[in-house]
Amino acid sequence: MSLETVRTGSDVDTLAERFRSVRRFSEVLASPLSTEDCALQSMTDASPTKWHLAHTTWFFETFVLSEQPSYQVYDESYSYLFNSYYNTVGKQFPRSQRGLMSRPGLAEILAYRQHVDEQMVGFLTSKGDLNKRLVQVVEIGLHHEQQHQELILTDIKHVFSRNPLRPAYRECAFAESQDGGSSNWLEYEEGIHWIGQEGTDFSFDNESPSHRVFLESFGLCDQLVTCGEYLRFIEEGGYERPELWLSLGWEKVCQQGWCAPLYWYQRDNQWYEFSLSGPQRMVPSLPVCHVSYFEADAFARWSDARLPTEAEWEVASCDVPLQGNFVDTCWTSDATIHPGCGSPSVIHPANMFGDVWEWTASPYIPYPGYAPPSGALGEYNGKFMCNQYVLRGGSCATSSTHIRNTYRNFFPPDARWQFTGMRLCR
Repeated sequence: MSLETVRTGSDVDTLAERFRSVRRFSEVLASPLSTEDCALQSMTDASPTKWHLAHTTWFFETFVLSEQPSYQVYDESYSYLFNSYYNTVGKQFPRSQRGLMSRPGLAEILAYRQHVDEQMVGFLTSKGDLNKRLVQVVEIGLHHEQQHQELILTDIKHVFSRNPLRPAYRECAFAESQDGGSSNWLEYEEGIHWIGQEGTDFSFDNESPSHRVFLESFGLCDQLVTCGEYLRFIEEGGYERPELWLSLGWEKVCQQGWCAPLYWYQRDNQWYEFSLSGPQRMVPSLPVCHVSYFEADAFARWSDARLPTEAEWEVASCDVPLQGNFVDTCWTSDATIHPGCGSPSVIHPANMFGDVWEWTASPYIPYPGYAPPSGALGEYNGKFMCNQYVLRGGSCATSSTHIRNTYRNFFPPDARWQFTGMRLCR
């Protein structure tokens, strides 16, 4: 939906229904959890589920409803408790201590959501033209909430992995076997290409402006790296050979004791991995997941290959349909929310979208001509363009309505708790 055309009538109805749908799905994702589950924080990078539910609500209250002269803030303390990193809005409760907030409780957070949702739907369906800037903020807020839906899943997976009972988030049959076939190299000729988002469809500011890049010829593997392939890297001493690793990566291996992807463990000489469906025997044909940039880079070097740049990845994906294993499709089909556990891809390159976020070799930096938006929302992306690497394609925790081939996700190179994997290039 073009933001230029949102005024009244059917376009407003569409935006209001999308608002209801996205907000509802957050609560659907929280529904398998107990009140106690929703309050836990297992590491600084993760947040309690109830915090995600509250923060996404705070976003709409702060940046949309509070712009309305007649609106009364639900609770003044929430601006401090549920602000994430918007320094221009005010101070924030320390991220590392979010798990200490036993109050407000989950019931109070859900009541807060209901209040804000009622006010937002009233705003979106009110008579007369809507302020174009606020409509754009609503769209950003919906995609922002979908990002936090991913975090609800990745964070609760980490929480449950630390529980000695290793509970399942959602009982689903885990795929025992998937066979994507043998991998092949797809060749791309050198040339000048346009990358980045253009037009009026929604995108985040870091996806623009569209610009030209020159690429040398390259080959891209048509399959994601699998657990079986990564296991061979482990068995051949991949975590014991410093020559395969970047210096900072080798430091992490030594300091953190890395010897396998996050959530892998051995029992009775068998490899297992912890999943959202609980502990499962590792399936060699499924995409490897929960590896850092450092691990992906070392595996690529061991494979006499490399990781693609984000420009190479975008060029290779430009004609690939936005189809894959996403959280909404997995949920409705009762499939396990796990890479490779949905419908097998029949498109090549396979699994470009969904399954795992794919590390690229590109640092997260601004595109030529980029300038962050003015105001508080200018803090959304631009200020993080330092010491991070770009990932592309979405994962099994991403919603199908949230992804584009220009979408630039980004994480520090040692991050492993996200659904991150890789595809080789040469």
